[in-house]
Amino acid sequence: MAEEFNTESMLDMFLYESGQLLEKLEGIILEKQDADCFDDSDINEIFRVMHTIKGSSGVLMYENITKVTHKLEDVFYYLRESHPDDVPHMELVEKVLAVSDFVTGELDKLKNGDTPDGDEHQLVEDLDEFLGRLKGEIKKQGIQMPQANKHEEPKQFYITPVAGDDSHFYRISIHYRSDTQMSNIRAYSATYALKEVAEDLLYTPDDILSNEASGDVILAEGFHMLLQTKSSKEEVIALIDSSEAEEINFDELTKGEYGKALAEFGRESEITIDLGEEAKPEEKDAKKKEQPKPGDYVVKTKEAGKGKTLAKNQPKQQSIISVNVEKMDALMDLIGELVIAEAVVLQNPDLKVPGLELSNFQKASGQLSKITTELQEVIMSMRMMPLTNVFQKMKRIVFDVSRKLDKDIELEVIGENTEVDKNIIEHITDPLMHLVRNSVDHGIEENAEDRTTLGKPAKGKITLEAKNEGGKVYISVKDDGKGLNKEKLYQKAMEKGLIDNKLISEFTDKEIFRFITLPGFSTKEEVTEYSGRGVGMDVVVKNIQSIGGRLDIESVEFEGSEMTLIIPLTLAIINGIVVQVGKSPFVIETASIKEFVRVGEDSLIHEPSGEEYIVLRGECYPFIRLNERYDLADSISNVEEGIVVVLEHEGSQVCVLIDKLLQEQEIVVKPIPPYVKKVKGLSGCTQLGDGSIALILDIAGLLIQDGERR
Repeated sequence: MAEEFNTESMLDMFLYESGQLLEKLEGIILEKQDADCFDDSDINEIFRVMHTIKGSSGVLMYENITKVTHKLEDVFYYLRESHPDDVPHMELVEKVLAVSDFVTGELDKLKNGDTPDGDEHQLVEDLDEFLGRLKGEIKKQGIQMPQANKHEEPKQFYITPVAGDDSHFYRISIHYRSDTQMSNIRAYSATYALKEVAEDLLYTPDDILSNEASGDVILAEGFHMLLQTKSSKEEVIALIDSSEAEEINFDELTKGEYGKALAEFGRESEITIDLGEEAKPEEKDAKKKEQPKPGDYVVKTKEAGKGKTLAKNQPKQQSIISVNVEKMDALMDLIGELVIAEAVVLQNPDLKVPGLELSNFQKASGQLSKITTELQEVIMSMRMMPLTNVFQKMKRIVFDVSRKLDKDIELEVIGENTEVDKNIIEHITDPLMHLVRNSVDHGIEENAEDRTTLGKPAKGKITLEAKNEGGKVYISVKDDGKGLNKEKLYQKAMEKGLIDNKLISEFTDKEIFRFITLPGFSTKEEVTEYSGRGVGMDVVVKNIQSIGGRLDIESVEFEGSEMTLIIPLTLAIINGIVVQVGKSPFVIETASIKEFVRVGEDSLIHEPSGEEYIVLRGECYPFIRLNERYDLADSISNVEEGIVVVLEHEGSQVCVLIDKLLQEQEIVVKPIPPYVKKVKGLSGCTQLGDGSIALILDIAGLLIQDGERR
């Protein structure tokens, strides 16, 4: 019984499945927010989502979630059954999103180990009031009211069979899709749905609530029920939630066949069934004619909200499993250690002894390198996730903020299936959310008249786009709003003392646009809920730089702005060039290197302040001697004896002097201690094949000296 089973074993699956369903729900809602109404498919799908979450939360005894979802289920039950006209669509959208927010908040509490104790009363009252108006509109339109959508506390049950002449007997077998989560809860939902029409109901496996492993049995062998009821087969099929079912086998039995079938369910010696008076011979003959052959009714399910078609039994194979992300992280760490161990073996000093014959070793090491590379590719593909869910959150932000600011804004999404490492997604969600809010609040004009005066559509437009190019992911937030005013940005930066007393002509457009990323900078005259405090964009830049990314800003006044996040595909393993300065090895990410050059002393420019610049093909670049920057002894100080590496970051270039190039290899990025992080120009470290530690250069940090960009 529900009170006897351990809910902890089901909690993870409940959180996962409910989270997936809520994301799907918000996707439907935000896609149809500008429509006149929800179509039948949407109504059926929303009803199914609420019904599933209600059932699962009821089994786990989270009453406030159950009450809220059941009340919203009531709303869509009446919409589905009555099809009323003139339903206030936007109000309905807001009600659904309010329920989604409430349930999401309760799920977050559960994830943090807290009790889901949110007060649902006000939300239930609001839904009750809305449902009351909806029912009044249904009656007003002369539509017959459907039977109430009743809810009873979930419990396992067995009903003593009392068969009458009008009773029907069915054998039902449900085979769920191989990727179905919590199939035992799905099975319980089927028994729960049939309870109201059942005179007798038996099922196997019969421990679907008390034994979590029963879910594996159901996926492998199916869920089987014996049902005695006065309802027709069509009515019974309609009650079963078939959204996750691959097929449903439905056979109608005679009374005698039903009695024999009880033995299969372990009820032969337990129950004596009085089947009443024997039917007359002619009634028996008529019954036989009506009986379908076993397997006549095999319901092949389609997508949620669509019809059902008959199909033959098909073999079922489980091809997808869910894996805890912590295990994935552990596997990634192990593969990283494997890469390091491979480098230790292949670069072992013992192999450099003159005269050694290493042809067999080279063949074996080549095979090892091939397998290691393939392992990395496989684990990376497993960790890659589409940006769909992140982009859906942005849709919600645009919806909420635009309504609060009374702006009419359209959001266009492009490339939402672009895949990024899961860890990267966790780092970019907040920065991306801030950029989208800024576009709604700062970018799009306050008044539609301001837009129409400039020949723009009254409705503002924000475009959210993602694409994958050259091992990097580009995520841009573009608006067709008022754009950035360079003079205003310059004056604000001067007023707040954020820049030196330089003329505006001494800055490039991109440098001026970058002022908005300085701490304390804001162009808002008044502090609002969303902006004006001068914090946000600097945090965005820091978060993006912490994962090796950068922010690119483009803008044309009165035409709009575009903010682009350029981020790596992954954080764990990078391709790098190992260089040496003195006795210290450094790693430079391959993607940051523009070229290696040899130069003479006549190419250097020495400033009185001590800064140095280097002239290459008529272009002047900042020049950094790593030996001086990090106080490294026994290093080359003559530029003609060393190698100059031209590095690029966010459209800016810097040249650094190194002693020599060592090798190119895959680098496993390791964190560095907090006190080392205070040193500008370092982002991490790695272990090389000889066991030594190499520091990874941070190009953004090299471009900054004394808090200012060089």
